[in-house]
Amino acid sequence: MARLADTAFGRILRDHARAEGIDLHAAPRAAEQSTLAVVSMDASARASYDFYLEGTADWQWTAEETGRAPEEAAVLHFGSIASWTPPGDARILELAARLRERGDVLITYDPNVRPGLLPDRHYGRRVVERAITLAHLAKASTDDVEWLYPDQTPDQVARHWLRLGPSTVIMTSSADGAEAFTAQGWSVRRPALDVTVLDTVGAGDSFMAGLIGSLIARRRHSPADLARCAADQLAGALDDAILVASINCERRGNDPPTAADVAAARDRLKPVPPRGRDRD
Repeated sequence: MARLADTAFGRILRDHARAEGIDLHAAPRAAEQSTLAVVSMDASARASYDFYLEGTADWQWTAEETGRAPEEAAVLHFGSIASWTPPGDARILELAARLRERGDVLITYDPNVRPGLLPDRHYGRRVVERAITLAHLAKASTDDVEWLYPDQTPDQVARHWLRLGPSTVIMTSSADGAEAFTAQGWSVRRPALDVTVLDTVGAGDSFMAGLIGSLIARRRHSPADLARCAADQLAGALDDAILVASINCERRGNDPPTAADVAAARDRLKPVPPRGRDRD
């Protein structure tokens, strides 16, 4: 589901999705212009963004449009700017709340914080935490949590978020890999892969796509199954997500891999065995 503008940019996105076999029947054809993000890279391949989003397509969701969510949906993922930008944010949160109440749809969330688009940290924490309460699985980068909670460690933030409702919270940290924290009281950390980073644009979204895809493949993608996911299964899903994000980072631009790309890379990039640790 995405509001794709009926402009050259929107048609590029729509054509690319169709070429990948994505069903777009629930993606509205928006009258508004496409949102633009202009990316700058520093010497460490870290991205910064300038956004042009006033009155653009991504934020104008209506109840009728979010009502197109397929009844057979197994996973709903949402987050970032659309989750706090009116008027559409209210519709997105209503959809997440409705599917969370239904009980059989896994709700996943990534705040993907853009500090320049938030008035201040207090407001940022408020809009992120209202979304966290609807999620079974929340993922954030250490950059996200350091801006939102400058006086807390990622471990402390993860525990706080677990108390708000998710059964699993994942923190990613570029070269340090990722760690999953669970409501059961244990966590598991997985290392980053040794790759040559050309561009970090899309790394977080690639990680999330790889994670959700891996949970589906492992049949751990219902709320109940995620809540009782074993450490080795969650570690394997983190490895898969790190692999997908790493391949994207080896390429120029936001260019996430296909399933065939991932299969080929798995043969050359071998993660180390999983290890877990108890939480205090």
